[in-house]
Amino acid sequence: MERRSSEPGLIDGLTADLGGAKTSSFLDKVQKAIDFKTLANGLREDLTPKQPKGGRPFWPVEVMVKCLMLAKWYSLSDPQLEEQLCDRLSFRRFVGLSLSDATPDETTFVRFRQRLRETGHGSTLFDSVLKQLQNKGLVLKEGSLVDATIITQSTGGKNKDGDSTRDRSASFTKKHGKTYHGYKASINASTDGFITDYRLDTAKVHDSQHIDELIEDEAVAVYADSAYMSKLRRKSLKNKGIFDGIIQRRVRGQKQLSVEQQRHNKACSQVRAKVEHPFAWLKQQMGYRRVRYRGLLRNGLDFGLIAAAYNIKRSLSGLGMGLS
Repeated sequence: MERRSSEPGLIDGLTADLGGAKTSSFLDKVQKAIDFKTLANGLREDLTPKQPKGGRPFWPVEVMVKCLMLAKWYSLSDPQLEEQLCDRLSFRRFVGLSLSDATPDETTFVRFRQRLRETGHGSTLFDSVLKQLQNKGLVLKEGSLVDATIITQSTGGKNKDGDSTRDRSASFTKKHGKTYHGYKASINASTDGFITDYRLDTAKVHDSQHIDELIEDEAVAVYADSAYMSKLRRKSLKNKGIFDGIIQRRVRGQKQLSVEQQRHNKACSQVRAKVEHPFAWLKQQMGYRRVRYRGLLRNGLDFGLIAAAYNIKRSLSGLGMGLS
């Protein structure tokens, strides 16, 4: 049986305008921009727990999706999210809880993410958010911008029982002479800064590992840095009539780039640079410099949730609501 929120009471009415002005304004804009009920409807059948008669009521999918988005926008752990939902009026209004309602606890968030992983609906949620934004005409179809970045992970140690806490899915890699341990996040972004697809892999894979999957549906242009350059890819793009905006580098036996290559690189680099904006925002605004979990599946889901949360916030600018 699904929980039902209580009807707003007198105190809810009296406190309707209370809460942090900036937070309330942002969350009100999100409510207008995204149809969370439609998002939940696409997930409800597979994510609703199968419970025996008389079992504890479960939290509605819509409430849980909103909770997960709050956690990403405000960089909250599960215990922090539970506490903030208890304390912040703006958070309670956003997820649809009255002051007299119970609050989801941290184990509820853990179980919901587990169901998302098991059903594969983490990507469904991301795709549903993106589809809503595309239907509003917010996502330009002028080409794909592909890039990758390293998201670090602790190298681990031993717990009090002497067991290793190392994440076996993470790996070491070198970049610009510096050693990193963690994962590699790859994205396909539109020319106006929305993330349209994503992959997460262990850090040691080459940047170009996932580009062909990410641009599979592209029909206009592909922009990327020189790490993605290859003869086969260049030929494939040409055969499909897709503009090759990949930055060119010197090949064996070539002392310097031709004038034509230099012009190509200058023109394409101005467009390609836009793909760095989503990563900068994810790391600086959402604190996504280090993964939260151990294991590729858990962190892959988390990256998808972060990408969806980013797109929602990015959409407010396209809708003329401002990006705070």
